[in-house]
Amino acid sequence: MVDEQDHVIGSMEKMEAHQKGILHRAFSILIFSSKGEFLLQKRSIRKYHSGGLWTNTCCSHPTLDESIASAARKRLKFEMGIDLETEFAFKFIYRSELDRDLIEHELDYVFTGIFDGNPLINVDEVEDWKFIDMQSLLADLKNNPASYSAWFKLIVDQIELTKMVSNAAH
Repeated sequence: MVDEQDHVIGSMEKMEAHQKGILHRAFSILIFSSKGEFLLQKRSIRKYHSGGLWTNTCCSHPTLDESIASAARKRLKFEMGIDLETEFAFKFIYRSELDRDLIEHELDYVFTGIFDGNPLINVDEVEDWKFIDMQSLLADLKNNPASYSAWFKLIVDQIELTKMVSNAAH
């Protein structure tokens, strides 16, 4: 658990934090191909929330005693089979009510990286994946917003993805 200035104020199990809507740290990873395509994952239908929704390449929570960058790298390998050192891009706070009466209230650290290849997905975590160009992604987000996770829509709203793609490709 953290305050709005990102100071640790305690610890709590992930599920309890989501049931109570307590502010806590999380991370989201945005992976691009060298062509500027974005790597999306479709969350497994068996996930404890937002199952079956398209979202950013990977996301999770660090444990109390690990760095966020280290947690992000470990989780990217676990979910997508991609061992890659990502770069911190920005962080933001959001609160969103989810399915199953859960609340995400997170200080989300966003990381980016470049990967060309096919991920080796963990089917317990990821149902499907695809590379998609930004124009197609933005159009689909507009036409099918219910197909995407709440935090991913907020990430897209918070940044200019075309700038990120341009920076990642160079």
